Amino acid sequence: SQTVGSSRSTVVLPSASDPLNSINPADIESIEVLKDADATAIYGSRGANGVVLITTKKGKEGLTRYTVDVRQGIGKVTNFMDLLKTDQYLEMRREAFANDGIDYGPSDYDVNGTWDQSRYTNWQKELLGGMASYTDIQASLSGGSSKTQFLISSAFHKETTVFPGDYHYNKANVRFNLNHQSEDGRFQINTTAGFTAQKNNQPGIDLSQFVVLLAPNAPSLYDESGNLNWENSTWENPLSYLEGKYKTATNDLIANTMLSYAILPSLTAKASLGFTNTNHNETRTQPSTMFDPAYQLGSEYSIITATNTQRQSWIIEPQIEWQKSYGKLKTQALLGSTFQKLSGSQLIQEATGFTSNALIYSLSSATLLKAIADNESIYKYQAVFARLNFVFNERYILNLTGRRDGSSRFGPGNQFANFGAIGGAWIFSNKNQTKTINPVISFGKLRASYGTTGSDQIGDYQFMDTYSTASTNYGGVTGIAPTRLFNADFAWEINKKAEAAIELGFFRDRIFFTGAWYQNRSSNQLVGIPLPGTTGFPSIQSNLDASVQNSGVELTLRTVNFEKESFKWITNFNISFAKNKLLSFPNLKGSTYQNQFVIGAPLTIIKAYHYTGIDAQSGIYQFEDINNDGRITSPEDKQTVVDFSPDFFGGLQNQINWRRWQVDFLLQFSKQKNYSEEYSLGLPGAKSNQTTRILNRWQNSGDNAEFQRFSTSADGEVLDASDKYFNSDGIITDASYIRLKNIAISYTLPEDWIKGVRCRLSFEGQNLLTFTPYKGNDPEFKFAGYLPPLKVFTTGLNLTF
Repeated sequence: SQTVGSSRSTVVLPSASDPLNSINPADIESIEVLKDADATAIYGSRGANGVVLITTKKGKEGLTRYTVDVRQGIGKVTNFMDLLKTDQYLEMRREAFANDGIDYGPSDYDVNGTWDQSRYTNWQKELLGGMASYTDIQASLSGGSSKTQFLISSAFHKETTVFPGDYHYNKANVRFNLNHQSEDGRFQINTTAGFTAQKNNQPGIDLSQFVVLLAPNAPSLYDESGNLNWENSTWENPLSYLEGKYKTATNDLIANTMLSYAILPSLTAKASLGFTNTNHNETRTQPSTMFDPAYQLGSEYSIITATNTQRQSWIIEPQIEWQKSYGKLKTQALLGSTFQKLSGSQLIQEATGFTSNALIYSLSSATLLKAIADNESIYKYQAVFARLNFVFNERYILNLTGRRDGSSRFGPGNQFANFGAIGGAWIFSNKNQTKTINPVISFGKLRASYGTTGSDQIGDYQFMDTYSTASTNYGGVTGIAPTRLFNADFAWEINKKAEAAIELGFFRDRIFFTGAWYQNRSSNQLVGIPLPGTTGFPSIQSNLDASVQNSGVELTLRTVNFEKESFKWITNFNISFAKNKLLSFPNLKGSTYQNQFVIGAPLTIIKAYHYTGIDAQSGIYQFEDINNDGRITSPEDKQTVVDFSPDFFGGLQNQINWRRWQVDFLLQFSKQKNYSEEYSLGLPGAKSNQTTRILNRWQNSGDNAEFQRFSTSADGEVLDASDKYFNSDGIITDASYIRLKNIAISYTLPEDWIKGVRCRLSFEGQNLLTFTPYKGNDPEFKFAGYLPPLKVFTTGLNLTF
């Protein structure tokens, strides 16, 4: 869902909360997404925007089993833009100068003869045409008795980039799980611990932006001696940015223990204890070798920025559960509490002035070292909750949940708030009741829920008076300056959720359909409200009295198309129609948000000029003059509302098993809008490349063209019209797509080939095909200059013994 403020979902692991990147995909048993109020209410504010439950694998009873999985893959850019060749580019440039009525300038090296005008370089292939590699090695050991089971797993992942140079990302982790129960089964313990180490070595800049900034006749990257070519200081060599390095090292420790003890057959005490620790180090260098040697800059101008971030959290959740049956009525009561603390610190330092670039990672070797930021924060959360569950005759279900949540992120008197939910369901297929409805129905369920949750997804100390050190000092004493105003009324954001759904199974559930309608309303938004400059503060963190509604319909269909001994085909289809709109915003027209939001419209809109075409006489873009004042101005004429949220989106997954073969593939689709590829390419006629589409431009009076006349930017009228065009509905196009997102083919060898060993060979592909009317790199990306998703091919070998 979307709100004016944060709309982040919570990821909940049985082994504690942590970024998904620290999880080995092979350790995941299942993933479940919880959205409705009844399901998420038990998680309190952490489930305000939904919950993703990730269940990791556990040890299983039986003989010790060993598993080894090895995968190797390659990746390439899926699609390149159709950019101008040298002759087309020079034609554009020359025409632009002619239209502007000016001569070539001394710095117009691409067209004035300084650069070779017969030279052509496809910069997309030169800078992004490399091949990325992927390596995954995983191993696990599991087994145990009926009372104690264990699992030990480890994994290593390495991937490189398509950029020139040796850049890579490495990740290694190890995980341990132990389950044990006493002889009488009353006491149970589940312990999981995992450690992940990640190292990332990447270019200091994304080279994707240069593929359009560079003229196709720009100089070669290297000179005859193999050094970076600066072509007599006539250009900025893109590979010079590779001299700067971006490196990160992250260590994550996750541990969790779950205890339970059956005090009585109907009464069980539980406790969950979790701990996480993250240490992240990041460096970004800017050595003097990045710059043209003609500038004669030495290592004393080299700069490094170093960041150290540490986060540590613990969580304790004691619970007591009571279950009892009274004839056809089953009751369950749960009472629990949550205590959580998250502490973090961050130190950002910048150093410059080195005697040698070889010492750039040694901060003590710098002549100037300063702290950019030095922050510490502590977040505390506590809650008490209760849940009642009633099931009558295995057909009627009622759930009641209540919580009182407390967060340290709000002002005094507003730190605690009460929330709750109610949910009910009717399984009308039980007791042969469906025979009176339709003999083909094997399962039928109606469910509905309503509830409230709160959100505290903001930074710490937002309600407090805060100060920071000033950039100047007096008499050798550094002063401090206020940075935030105190707001004692800062309180919880409120989310109200309602959902109704039907689940139907046909022909022994070989066809299973789920249809759900939902409506979420958030109010008391957590945002920074802008303040007048006379206050001395840009904004104050406060609760905005605005209301946002997220609603939609989600449909899923699962069919078992064929099910024989040697052949099985299963299809899963889902489609979502999601919309959001701003229901209320007091004094919107008098606020700084008046040009961003519209009452009754989605939050994903933009306000744009309405493009009406090109004037056939002048060759200039034209726009609707809404207020009829004879001028095109903002915001008066920037009133056309364009919504970027998709009309619908979904996927189609198929799994086919035939003897020892298995084929899985996923089609992903979306009906949506996006900016056309020209949005990020600048003014046609200026010193940067364009797509071949701009050749359909206005040249002479009476032309019916797609693009206005070329200009170097010297023509103010053309430049102004181009700027308005990039802020109009004319630049927005259909970006709907159907994508073959994944395909996997595997074959399991007969076990008598390798006695005692189960061997499976596999091939996987990602982003293989995309069907779309969109002309840019990728319909999911809004801007050029960023690396699109890669097409990846992977082969694998899995051994179990």
